[in-house]
Amino acid sequence: MSLENKNAIVYGAGGSIGREVAKAFAKAGARVYCAGRTRKNLTPVVKEITNAGGWAKANVVNALNEAAVERHAKAVVAESGSLDISINLITRGDVQGTPLVDMIADDVTGPVLTGLTTNYLTARAAARHMVEQGSGVILALNSGSANGSPMMGATGPADAAIDTLFRNLAAELGPAGVRVLGIWTAGLPETLSPEKLAAFSGGPEMDDEAFQGLLQHLDGMRMTKKSPTLAEVAATATFLASDRAGAITGTFVNVTSGTFPS
Repeated sequence: MSLENKNAIVYGAGGSIGREVAKAFAKAGARVYCAGRTRKNLTPVVKEITNAGGWAKANVVNALNEAAVERHAKAVVAESGSLDISINLITRGDVQGTPLVDMIADDVTGPVLTGLTTNYLTARAAARHMVEQGSGVILALNSGSANGSPMMGATGPADAAIDTLFRNLAAELGPAGVRVLGIWTAGLPETLSPEKLAAFSGGPEMDDEAFQGLLQHLDGMRMTKKSPTLAEVAATATFLASDRAGAITGTFVNVTSGTFPS
């Protein structure tokens, strides 16, 4: 299996994408540490992985807490002998659907600060161990909205900050054998619901007809005329984390089904 004998931390493993990535990593042979702020969201993921014959453990970690992140990474290495993969899939609290000029400053800067902080802290904690062992892969995920996406609020600036951070880390850590890279994806139908969309926009929930129309619109935006799936994103993350992708670093892989060229 492609991740045999690898130890991975999946931050945000209780979320829709995090669950699929954790499962894919475990299926590929990795020992998966499922990290997040709420144990009740992590427990079902661990149970599903272990029931399928994989190895997983739930750890409550607040990725905005510098000491907690460092302590957790150190504990993983102490228990398993290495930290080979770290992926950050933590939500940032993005607010979307309002023109930037009509937003309050905190709704624009808050997600940027949250996303940059959690990605920096988790990447730094992993990097310190990976540099010492001479190998490792650090991954991030965002929507690629730094390429330009109107009405996406703080998402574009937050994505841009993470993109730049990871490219710079890749340049610094590459000589030590550590790869740093990410995935762009957005609008996964399996992760969307009227309730979630209303929470993002702050507006009313759309009815089923409007929601289905939105999903069709998302499909139509893609070059392939179909939206990416959770399984496709998880498979891409698994490949990038594996030694088969050993020549790939300092970049973000476009897994948007061609929402934009890159």
